[in-house]
Amino acid sequence: MKNATGTATNRTVAIGVAAAFVAAAMLLSGCNTVKGVGKDIETAGDKTQKAINNE
Repeated sequence: MKNATGTATNRTVAIGVAAAFVAAAMLLSGCNTVKGVGKDIETAGDKTQKAINNE
């Protein structure tokens, strides 16, 4: 039989684990977004340089 403290502790752990998964998912998706923006900036820089050099 579980007591009130044990139930609250289990619930707290479950919420903490769920929050960690959500935070990890957000972090990973954020890294992909930053990586994509970096590629876009690099591509724009390459095209600008080619336009300046008349290539």
